Amino acid sequence: MAGRSPPAWLTQTTFAHRGLHSDKVPENSLAAAEAAIESGLGIECDIQRSADDWPMVFHDWDLARLTGAVGSVEDHTADELEALALIGSKQTPIRLQRFLETLAGRAPLLIEIKSRPAYDVEWTCQYVSRTLEQYSGRYAVMSFDPRVPEWFKANVPQTCRGLVGTDSLPNGFEHMWRDLNLIEQAEPDFLAIDRRDLSRPEAAEWRAAGNPLLTWTVRTREEAKVAGLLADALIAEGEAVG
Repeated sequence: MAGRSPPAWLTQTTFAHRGLHSDKVPENSLAAAEAAIESGLGIECDIQRSADDWPMVFHDWDLARLTGAVGSVEDHTADELEALALIGSKQTPIRLQRFLETLAGRAPLLIEIKSRPAYDVEWTCQYVSRTLEQYSGRYAVMSFDPRVPEWFKANVPQTCRGLVGTDSLPNGFEHMWRDLNLIEQAEPDFLAIDRRDLSRPEAAEWRAAGNPLLTWTVRTREEAKVAGLLADALIAEGEAVG
């Protein structure tokens, strides 16, 4: 279980999932971040790694859905990625460094480091950590992959770190948030679990022990009402933050 108190803002904030995006504002874009700030929300963003090792604010492994381009994020340099347009906008994928420079501490930030089994996620952790060294805003890192909080525990222990969990989404890391051995190894400061799994006894036990429990992705007012009773903070989009 978590052995220290995480920052108070973690449970005093509703986080806009991938920024406050819409049909006209792409997810994980600077425009989505600005919209979240204007609405008084925190921001959740995703990190992939470029071919030249820049942490990029981007969700998918493949470029097609968000840019219409062919290929994967990790096969393109940061310059190449920032030259692409996010579909339906003038926004582009962006380096985490530039994202942070624009954010400038104006909203708390959850940084989800994307991973998959057999991926060299520790390398991404290292570059994310270097990028965060000069950032003085409020932030936490998290991932479905327990190697991420474990890496930050070993290398940058002062960083607030979380484990993202699901039993309902097949992604190679399902059920890991309930593995007590992994929890003990990684020592996450918080869990952020799939809202569909909030009724699991392990979620209630974690929270009853005084540990922060976040939940995703909350999309409707009814979901927000239920999740608000079972979790300490919401990662939300759509109607739930509208």
